[in-house]
Amino acid sequence: MEQRILGRTGRSVSVVGLGTWQLGADWGEVREDDALAVLGAAYDSGVRFFDTADAYGDGRSERTIGTFLHSHGIDDVVVATKAGRRLPQSAEIYTLDNLRAWTDRSRENLGVDRLDLVQLHCPPTAVYSTDAVFDALDTLVEEGRVANYGVSVETRAEALTAIARPNVATVQLILNMLRLGPLAEVLPAARAANVGIIARVPLASGLLSGKYDENTTFAANDHRTYNREGKAFDVGETFSGVDFATGLEAVRRLAPLVPAGATMAQFALRWIIDQSGVSTVIPGARDPRQAQANAAAAGLEPLSDETVAAVDQVYRELIAPGIGDRW
Repeated sequence: MEQRILGRTGRSVSVVGLGTWQLGADWGEVREDDALAVLGAAYDSGVRFFDTADAYGDGRSERTIGTFLHSHGIDDVVVATKAGRRLPQSAEIYTLDNLRAWTDRSRENLGVDRLDLVQLHCPPTAVYSTDAVFDALDTLVEEGRVANYGVSVETRAEALTAIARPNVATVQLILNMLRLGPLAEVLPAARAANVGIIARVPLASGLLSGKYDENTTFAANDHRTYNREGKAFDVGETFSGVDFATGLEAVRRLAPLVPAGATMAQFALRWIIDQSGVSTVIPGARDPRQAQANAAAAGLEPLSDETVAAVDQVYRELIAPGIGDRW
């Protein structure tokens, strides 16, 4: 699989990574054997970047990744975790003591002495302008607890503030065919600053898989049921903040653009890979076949200019009026 340098980390990662939120919680139940099988299928398909968080299943996702890597003697995967969402959110919780404790717990969960990459996990907006937080992260690097740090953001403004920080190595944000906002300013700024871009929610919580319709339902413990109005966390994380019915219509408009021999999901992933400045895209997977299919998107030919223009038109006509500049 194609490899790209992950911003200021200097590390090489696969253009298709693996998001592991679903291996911890919030997407229904996943048995450990199934989670390990997903990790194995992704690795065998060339995936060399796993993204996790201490909040995913309260550490379950991290522990599963650690078990997988150590049991197979694997040392060529970059593992990015995230910290900060296990406590009620306020800027005041992002102290050196807390960050040290959170990263120490993640180190234990993953079974490593030093974390490859730790990301602030969509903290309050004020955190991005708080020098003391980034001084604390610099201290963790000096102490050898983490090799690099980055941020996971909700908005473009947060991303741009983080990119201006001299030691932020990566920015993780939502980028997909229903969320084009970052293309105009954020990706160019990241390229200029040598900051890696990790694209999350690439299939808009499954909408861009093309498998859903008006009759689709989700489990009660799936965020696509309980967070549609943003009651648990930012509503932009669920279906990328797009009204479900509007998203279905957009997918129907996009479906004729899918290249021959590809799936809708692979088309959506290829679109992200083609965006200049993207380091890696991190779709999740519930089973090995899905992990393999996601990885195969890296083998598709780059999309034509005509296809890219058609995607932009669908966004402008159907999606942009509903979400505006919110993200």
